[in-house]
Amino acid sequence: MFEFNRIKRLPPYVFSIVNNLKYEARRAGDDIIDLGMGNPDLPTPEHIVEKLREAAGIPKNHRYSASKGITQLRMAICEWYERRYDVSLDPDTETVVTIGSKEGLSHLILAIMEPGSVAMTPTPAYPIHPYSVVIAGGEVRSIPIGPGIDFFMEMEKACKNTWPRPRILIINFPHNPTTEVVNIDFFEKVVHFAKENNLIVIHDFAYADLLFDDYKAPSFLQAKGAKDIGVELFSMTKSYSMAGWRVGFCNGNKEIVAALTKIKSYLDYGMFQPIQIASIIALRGEQECVKDITGIYESRRDVLIEGLHRAGWDIAPPKATMFVWAEIPDQYKSLGSLEFAKTLLRDSKVAVSPGIGFGEGGDEYVRFALVENEHRIRQATKGIKKFFKG
Repeated sequence: MFEFNRIKRLPPYVFSIVNNLKYEARRAGDDIIDLGMGNPDLPTPEHIVEKLREAAGIPKNHRYSASKGITQLRMAICEWYERRYDVSLDPDTETVVTIGSKEGLSHLILAIMEPGSVAMTPTPAYPIHPYSVVIAGGEVRSIPIGPGIDFFMEMEKACKNTWPRPRILIINFPHNPTTEVVNIDFFEKVVHFAKENNLIVIHDFAYADLLFDDYKAPSFLQAKGAKDIGVELFSMTKSYSMAGWRVGFCNGNKEIVAALTKIKSYLDYGMFQPIQIASIIALRGEQECVKDITGIYESRRDVLIEGLHRAGWDIAPPKATMFVWAEIPDQYKSLGSLEFAKTLLRDSKVAVSPGIGFGEGGDEYVRFALVENEHRIRQATKGIKKFFKG
């Protein structure tokens, strides 16, 4: 009876197909090793949880909070940037607390994008990057990303051949799903390109800490002039294993931060205050827990890469993120990523994310999430090896 045009523009969620098959298999009694959704399985460090318990016992913390985040939390994220990246931020005008980076990005796009205007995003991409634009009534111009592709050349072509000219560039490094990483020179070029082409830049920095093999990820805000044209989103989900807590930040350009702050003032009263108080402890406290979390993901990465190698599936180990982006073996490429993922689920009892769910350029890949312990990952690779050998 009813038609909703905004919803009609959103395609079927490809991942739900694999999820439904996974649930059916589990109902039938199969032991499915789920390496699909990037849902961290590691517990939040105890000192953070203890602060939440303490703060939740104080009645005044049960009242409405501030939609932009309490002052001490905004100050803590600014201190974190100063300490980590030598980037100075004003806690009153250059940062706003978000209910996870996904919420922050979505509402930021809604605040600054006019219907019919164009945003550029890499492809493949984390789905909310392009689809936040669709939800806001905008148009998406995809920029291919991957081995052997000159990202800036592709952006140049997109800007020249798109009308109306793109207004926003959404990027994400370390990148989900491809795990690609960049250096500060890349961000310097992004700033230069954005200024030449009158672009707003939004950088999703969710994997700031999940770094391996001595790689150090730069912040976009370290690039000279970055705050003139853009913002960076940071999430505590991965670094502190706080996925369900939903704590993120948008930092950088004052006007862009102000736009997000204003629209959030109409939409929410901020997150539960004890969560914000515990987040202050996370940011200001000892950071060994972050190193420990990263070390676990790195070890899981090594186990998965080694196990897949033994199965005859050679993949270069990623330098960052909690994922492995794996090119489908040649003998199975004709299936496409969705059918291949369904086959792995049925025959190996391993759930992965089909690359097509991340957009154009992803259909020759699947994504493994490092969200099971090493024993389970070894079990998964043994199942895959058995399947490959027939």
